[in-house]
Amino acid sequence: MIIIGGGAAGLSAALFASRAGAHVTLLEKNEKFGKKLYITGKGRCNLCNACDLDTFLKNVPRNPRFLYSALRFLSPDALQALMNELGCPTKVERGNRVFPVSDHASDVSKALLNALRGHALKLQVEVTGLETEDGHLKGVRVRDGNGARVIPCECAILATGGLSYPLTGASGDGLRYAQELGHTIIEPLPSLVPLEIQENWPKQLQGLSLKNVCLTAVVHDKIKYQEQGELLFTHFGISGPLTLTLSSVLARENWSDVNLSLDLKPALSLEQLDARLLREFQTSPCKALRNLLPALLPARMAELFPALCLVDGEKQAAQVSAAERGRIIAALKTLPMHVTGTRGMNEAVITSGGVSVREIVPSTMMSKKVSGLFFAGEMIDVDAFTGGFNLQIAFSTGALAGDSAARYLKEET
Repeated sequence: MIIIGGGAAGLSAALFASRAGAHVTLLEKNEKFGKKLYITGKGRCNLCNACDLDTFLKNVPRNPRFLYSALRFLSPDALQALMNELGCPTKVERGNRVFPVSDHASDVSKALLNALRGHALKLQVEVTGLETEDGHLKGVRVRDGNGARVIPCECAILATGGLSYPLTGASGDGLRYAQELGHTIIEPLPSLVPLEIQENWPKQLQGLSLKNVCLTAVVHDKIKYQEQGELLFTHFGISGPLTLTLSSVLARENWSDVNLSLDLKPALSLEQLDARLLREFQTSPCKALRNLLPALLPARMAELFPALCLVDGEKQAAQVSAAERGRIIAALKTLPMHVTGTRGMNEAVITSGGVSVREIVPSTMMSKKVSGLFFAGEMIDVDAFTGGFNLQIAFSTGALAGDSAARYLKEET
């Protein structure tokens, strides 16, 4: 058996294939295995999320049902137990996020590699394509220090990842191999990615983080996203947890159709805000508006907020008209923003798109088009929100593909 790609999915596939009795050859084009693992969770590796199956699937916006078999084969609980068994104990933190106790992502890949001693683990081997005959896999084309050749095999697992974080070697090679064999590739797009905003004011607030705000996205007069949490302003627009989740939910939308609004005070109604603002005005009637607003907003935002409401920030509170006060309150509750697009794959946490799940058997991860070819990880058209869900998908689909491939080999021989 040949496994192509030595990331989370490939390592998991190799481990479970070996446990099912197969001798594994794992091919990785990089200079080390698990390169993307090293940067996940800010270098701490958010392995998974300690939640039940229903909660997990609610965090998968695309093709969640496809994952039933994989998550039953290797659940979040089972993955934690596995890592403990392999000598990498885990801990659960805020939001049920699971990390290695050591807080070192490298310990995760080390644990998996130690469990694969005795198998052929080959680095800096470039796969250039797959050989088939009458709908059956027959070999893998490779190129390395020994030149170009074909390695004969009856079974292979493609676990080459998507296109996100190209510095880790992600290039979409596996998607190309799959397409050459007749598989449908759903266009790969950046997901869990910051957004570029048309307006200039978010860029003026670069580095400012807002907590407990509500971000709403409306597409063709329908609310497609509305969540409360944390948002970060950047030199190009917005980022932070709310933005990344939004980018995942709307990854397939035309961003020119998306209208965003920010509720800076979701805990207060319009009437409550009006009363609050009136109290501030009555307490300090001679104060300039821009000097009153820090009672409601961070100082940097308060400074530019009057201009956003088309109100003179130098006006004394007593001089602010009812109409102007209404504009301020409206902006506090529904501050509009317009998305011009997402940042690129180099800033995306995950790839949306990949090999169509309609062409993969969910109970085995085997291709419906090529016998003996299996898929695992980010290259499948399944992606999830932040919190450890995407790595769990990689480990679970890899585990199921590895076990299924080993069983396929036994049946074939």
